Amino acid sequence: MSRVSIFGLGYVGAVTAACLADRGAEVVGVDLSDAKVDMINAGQSPIVEDGLADLISQQVGLGRLRATTDGAEAVVTTDLSLICVGTPSNRNGSLDLSAVQRVAESIGDALRRKDGWHVVVVRSTMLPGSTDELVIPALEQRSGKRAGIDFGVCYNPEFLREGSSLRDFQQPPFTIIGGDAPAASKAVVDLYRGVEGEVVHTSIRVAEMVKYVCNAFHALKVAFANEIGVLAKAQEIDSHEVMEIFCKDRKLNISPTYLRPGFAFGGSCLPKDLRALLHHGRSQDLTLPVLEAILPSNQHQIERAYEMVRVSGVRRVGVLGLSFKAGTDDLRESPLVTLVERLIGRGYHVAVYDHNVSFANLIGANRAYIEHEIPHIVSIMTDSLDELMERSELVIVGNADPAFAAALDGRSGGQHVIDLVRLGNASAGDAYEGIAW
Repeated sequence: MSRVSIFGLGYVGAVTAACLADRGAEVVGVDLSDAKVDMINAGQSPIVEDGLADLISQQVGLGRLRATTDGAEAVVTTDLSLICVGTPSNRNGSLDLSAVQRVAESIGDALRRKDGWHVVVVRSTMLPGSTDELVIPALEQRSGKRAGIDFGVCYNPEFLREGSSLRDFQQPPFTIIGGDAPAASKAVVDLYRGVEGEVVHTSIRVAEMVKYVCNAFHALKVAFANEIGVLAKAQEIDSHEVMEIFCKDRKLNISPTYLRPGFAFGGSCLPKDLRALLHHGRSQDLTLPVLEAILPSNQHQIERAYEMVRVSGVRRVGVLGLSFKAGTDDLRESPLVTLVERLIGRGYHVAVYDHNVSFANLIGANRAYIEHEIPHIVSIMTDSLDELMERSELVIVGNADPAFAAALDGRSGGQHVIDLVRLGNASAGDAYEGIAW
């Protein structure tokens, strides 16, 4: 049976304490507030949450849950300490981590006097780097011990929604355990054994980042849906019916598709249709700031790729791929075309290889596009991938054509690679850089 101390008896701490006790753990809640401690010990909930009062009353009655203001005693009598204190915003938007630091120092003081292995698990929401740069130093300084050797540290973000937190605890989308010490991670795994959902092991910083990515995406989804509602209402369209149908698409709309960091989008549909939608909104005097930010954000990725080339200091650049994605010859609004034109305009010696884009074989819209919009690019295209690799100081991977992987495997030492698509085996060597990794 796990023995757990939980620091902070606010929303996350109280729910976590009751649910872990319900799973058989021996739980000690710790808080500076005498009122919260007294309420827990009286079998009462310090917060309003459906079902929590009954669960706390039950677990206190069974002797599996108690509370105290004595943090040192709680650490000494338990095997794991969970930090669940708040991280409110400062006036400038930064996080106030004073409570986290205070608790980490308190736990560190207790660890100085405790023999044996102990695991500190952070559940408070903190920006990436906070555990490494604040929590661990505080623990080590106060305890005189070393993380990963004398005690373990993990980051275990929570995904509890107010109003459904008990259900969310038992049925989470996943359980994320960020940590480098196997013994520490195993202790957290044992804590959640039997809870539904996949257990994901990763680094502390990735775990910290995932929490923020989830919340930012949830906020983005709300704002996106609201703007669609504004646009639909102006046309007397039922936005709820629109979004209900939208969510039925689990192949593209509600899926990992389009959620992999990389280069800008392009092609004949997305830019054109987004511009049309925005124009339609403006024609009705609507303000759609989320939708209006998409194209500038997309353009910024192109600028970012150019800046990566500029800071490399090289002048001979090879571009692998010109169409907006592998397996197509469509150059319309390809961000790679925009990037190539930018490089040419700044005096770079550019060569382009894309076996799907051969001017002699192009017909219809794509041929007309080259003839009228980018005729100068024909002169820098080559039919030889080997020739491009030989004469380029820097190679840009523009799409995920399988032929490019083999070419990069054989590149000369020191030849720079800027990967815009995360081509699997291109990452060997110090001269490799991904646009977002």
